[in-house]
Amino acid sequence: MSDYQLDCQRLLCPLPVIRTQNKVKELAVGDTLCVVCTDPGTKNDIPAWARIHGHSLVSIEDKEDLIYIVVRVGA
Repeated sequence: MSDYQLDCQRLLCPLPVIRTQNKVKELAVGDTLCVVCTDPGTKNDIPAWARIHGHSLVSIEDKEDLIYIVVRVGA
């Protein structure tokens, strides 16, 4: 289970990435954020963003038309 959840359903890229970036700024190193999306592009975009910014991808799961992307906040 993640520490925090961010609802990005029905948003198209780049909005889920932008909202993820803004939310991560509020979190502490080591916290986990589950981003709930419907745009299939987020399965590539959010992990790429996380890698570039020093965060780590914990998991990506497709379940019932939703995409759950869990990111651990890095330094």
